[in-house]
Amino acid sequence: MKKKKIIIITGALGQDGLILSKIYINNNFKVIGIVKKLTNNAIKKVQYTKIPLDKFSIFSKTIKKINPDIFIHLGTDNPNLKESRNRYPFKKNYGIVKNIIDFFSKNKKKTKVILIGTSQMYSKKEDTINIETKFNPQNLYGEFRVKSFDYMKKNKSKYNLHATMAILFNHDSVFRNKKFLLPRITKLIKDNKFKMLQEIFNENISGDFSHAEDICNGIYKLSIKKSNPDKLIFSSNKRVFINNIIDYLMLKNNKKFKFTKTKKKNFTNPIGDNTFTKKIIKWKIKKNSFIAAQELI
Repeated sequence: MKKKKIIIITGALGQDGLILSKIYINNNFKVIGIVKKLTNNAIKKVQYTKIPLDKFSIFSKTIKKINPDIFIHLGTDNPNLKESRNRYPFKKNYGIVKNIIDFFSKNKKKTKVILIGTSQMYSKKEDTINIETKFNPQNLYGEFRVKSFDYMKKNKSKYNLHATMAILFNHDSVFRNKKFLLPRITKLIKDNKFKMLQEIFNENISGDFSHAEDICNGIYKLSIKKSNPDKLIFSSNKRVFINNIIDYLMLKNNKKFKFTKTKKKNFTNPIGDNTFTKKIIKWKIKKNSFIAAQELI
């Protein structure tokens, strides 16, 4: 019997960790999830373990023993917009990324390492972000991700490391943390709290929103490709207006409320050009944020 390939996923019980775990199981991988604590979302076929990623000696000893084919690092707190404006404790998170890169640079060079980036690594003044757009982080969280990318790239050159940063734009599913925008919107609709929903409507938010299953399928395709790009953008490549999603959900769920149209605010976020990503990994988008929102309902 052919030996199963092994993947380690940190943050395996978060939205992307859960979706990716199912994808790899369906593709006959042995999945090991590194978590802080077990939750009711745990998947039976995943082997969960608690490893202190900030303790290099323990981390190194454990990973050597497992000898993974793929290592995906999702295990970093992802702040929402309000949290990202405050001081974000990224020093420990950067130390963890450094431990991961240091270990694989010197010990397991054949392992495919995927780090996660964010659209917050770029200026909000950009209308469209592509693979050539220069970093200009919006906040401390974005700075942490840029610093992680720079360290990864330096070690790739020095040690021939097989590593890529997957830069993710907004993406949602039923597993999305309830503090984020679409889950908050769907809860307000379910609870008939339309006056509170009007406050979000007033902001005229637009940006790049995807279905998390599409994003995770893209990450999977990246992980099994031999290509070794420094970074790839995972996005919808479309401008989505949150008010259109609200209108869609109201109609779809037979909710009656007439929102007041306003242009007092306009929170316009950049969209991600995923053209290069699609070409490199032969990736196709099958769902969208409207589907994700309805699934949340």
